Amino acid sequence: MPAIVVFVEHQSGAVKRSGLEVLGAAHALGGEVIPVLAGADAASAAATLSDTSIVLTGGFYSPDGLAADLATIVRDKDAKVFLAAATSTGRDVAPRVAALCGSTVFTDCVGLKEEGGEVLIQRPWLAGKVLATLRSKAPVLCATLRRNTFVPHEPKGGGKLEERPLTVGKTQLQGVEAKAAGKLDVSEAPVVVSGGRGLKEAGQFHLIEELAAAFGNAAVGASRAVVDAGWRPHAEQVGQTGKTVSPQLYVAVGISGAIQHLAGMKTSKIIVAINKDKDAPIFKLADYGIVGDAFEVVPALTAAVKAVKAEG
Repeated sequence: MPAIVVFVEHQSGAVKRSGLEVLGAAHALGGEVIPVLAGADAASAAATLSDTSIVLTGGFYSPDGLAADLATIVRDKDAKVFLAAATSTGRDVAPRVAALCGSTVFTDCVGLKEEGGEVLIQRPWLAGKVLATLRSKAPVLCATLRRNTFVPHEPKGGGKLEERPLTVGKTQLQGVEAKAAGKLDVSEAPVVVSGGRGLKEAGQFHLIEELAAAFGNAAVGASRAVVDAGWRPHAEQVGQTGKTVSPQLYVAVGISGAIQHLAGMKTSKIIVAINKDKDAPIFKLADYGIVGDAFEVVPALTAAVKAVKAEG
């Protein structure tokens, strides 16, 4: 298996989960994995990994400059695969790297496998109705991987560092203004409580909000139909055209389980479905199912969660 160059994102001296997931996917393929980290605190984050990492230091983030450095590393290491997470930064950099490597980029991939020394990728087509297996004839396979889809690599530390200067590009990021603390993001929360059309109207979403608040560490999610109806903001949408989540607990209330929604939450550790239709597709995926009226079940569940929290 040829070398694999992985762009690894980090924050405050720690590798982001998205970075660990891409590393996990790369290690599963076999062969040499070469993590590349850039910017402030990159060395601290790289020190937590067990691979020999390349750290790009100095200067401000520049998508064209960083892409040039990554393409150079791909050539220097004779790598045949370049991977990044399908984050805003990954989507910004990966197409540039692909262009510089004489390749194209496969975006939002959900599967990777090695077959006869060749890497095959899987990605959804036709709004998630089919899963396509593709191969690249380009000299370098470039791909971004969907978040919360691959098993994260476990950092063990002890890896060596190779430092290189970060190229100054035409466009530079001078700073980032973080948004004020607020609601948990569905893609990061350990518990997600999502509502669908079974709630009948936007005003009934208070049931979802109250159950999420009872957990204390939960985010509110929504189905596409609910978002399209204007009941909830797009930032809460879970599914093929929304966000992919992989929480410890996912509670689906009044969601039938269309394939587009399942694609965004099927990797959740525990799935609880509440729906009055016993034949709803969501029950085929759920670990626990409650067939009943959400307007009766959810308040009772909220009270039970509050009681358990009070005892604890």
